[in-house]
Amino acid sequence: MFAVRFDRFGPPEVLALGEFPEPHAGRGEVRVRVRAAGVSPVDLALRAGRSPAAERLALPHVPGVDAAGVVDEVGPDVTGTAVGDEVFGAVDVSRLGGASAEFAVLAFWTAKPASMPWEEAGASGTSVETATRALDLLDVREGTTLLIDGAAGGVGSVAVQLAIARGARVIGTGSPANQAFVARLGATPVTYGRGLPERVRGLDEGPVDRALDVAGAGSLPELVALTGTAASVVTLADFSGPRLGVRLSTGEFGGEPGGRHGLAAAAALFAEGRFRLPVQEAFPLAQAARAHAFAAEGPRRGKIVLTVPGG
Repeated sequence: MFAVRFDRFGPPEVLALGEFPEPHAGRGEVRVRVRAAGVSPVDLALRAGRSPAAERLALPHVPGVDAAGVVDEVGPDVTGTAVGDEVFGAVDVSRLGGASAEFAVLAFWTAKPASMPWEEAGASGTSVETATRALDLLDVREGTTLLIDGAAGGVGSVAVQLAIARGARVIGTGSPANQAFVARLGATPVTYGRGLPERVRGLDEGPVDRALDVAGAGSLPELVALTGTAASVVTLADFSGPRLGVRLSTGEFGGEPGGRHGLAAAAALFAEGRFRLPVQEAFPLAQAARAHAFAAEGPRRGKIVLTVPGG
């Protein structure tokens, strides 16, 4: 099969489109002919060799953890999914990639709504799973006031919508250029950075019950001050959190995946017109190096996606 691959760590230019052995569905898995695949921060860190998990990679390696496509192989013990179904989801976390290719094996997935664009579906898997797990940890429910630091990015923009669907009131931080985007997601926008508690209190939105740090920009002390307790804060990106008593949910490659129920809920919300996966830019698979370079630029406004020809 054709796939994006790298045989050494380095900048985006180490990525190239070439031949790679086809994967096959194992027990509890499905294989899809990929139509779109997301580009996640973990893909960039692994390619650059900056992630501790890079030590576990066997090179050459195919990046990508999120994919959407048409099922063409069903593994043992899979029920409710058949060859020809359109699905979206993510790979087994232990594989650290494999989605930026002609074929990908998914470990958790759900049916793609017919009206959902492939680009949105292909980038949804781990963002939905990560956001769902964080909201569950925070026990976000109807009546909760939640602050999301980093509301405009791939996971943050998903978390905003899923929290609102639960009946929460959301305050979302973003750069000055992203304030209108955060507002369109349904959150009350506020700029990030020093002095955040004062700006949030000036919104007159009442007390903040819970806070989710997606940005990893050093805001944890201020988020604890806003909520009144470290137990009311979860971070996805700041590894100093536990020293402050803040729970760390390590995103795509940590914790127990809760992807199936999160993806199904997101798909249902999409069908109801209550959820969209914001896509900032889509690139053809052959331009994976450009996609990785673009994803590293920031500030982010949604997800970066690769589209696959012939899917």
